[in-house]
Amino acid sequence: MSKKRPYRVGRSRTGFGLFATALIKKRAFIVEYRGPRIDNDEAQRRENRGNKYLYEINSKVTVDGTPRYNIARYANHSCRPNAESDTIKGKIIIRAIRDIQPGEEIVYDYGTDYFKNVITPSRCRCLRCLRRRAKRQRERRAAQKRRAARAAGKRRTARTAQRQKAARRS
Repeated sequence: MSKKRPYRVGRSRTGFGLFATALIKKRAFIVEYRGPRIDNDEAQRRENRGNKYLYEINSKVTVDGTPRYNIARYANHSCRPNAESDTIKGKIIIRAIRDIQPGEEIVYDYGTDYFKNVITPSRCRCLRCLRRRAKRQRERRAAQKRRAARAAGKRRTARTAQRQKAARRS
């Protein structure tokens, strides 16, 4: 009899995601990032062809997480993660860094290289970044409204002054 997994694959705002189906305790093992081990030259060739599931273990070895049996590939990036990846004896594992509630998406920080090269061009879609961008957008709109109101007020006072001047002449 197989052990029931504490996660499921489902739709998330970034495509597919890994979601908790049961409470996952802090520091608990979640899933292993699996796939064929390739050298970094081959990894570079695959990356140039568009492969985004490459996990570099060290300067010589990379794991290609493309195969469907690699469930860990569905754990998405977040700037405010609830899990972390770690390499133990050559195996890449994903484990919880805090309690993860049922229904919550399992996310971890992919690192600065991946963020700069892959995520930044399409913009991060984690909740933290979405909220930050929405707040900046609201502030920009409010500033535009204030500028427009000030400009309209200046035009009104200029028109009023012109009318008063014309009234004095006549």
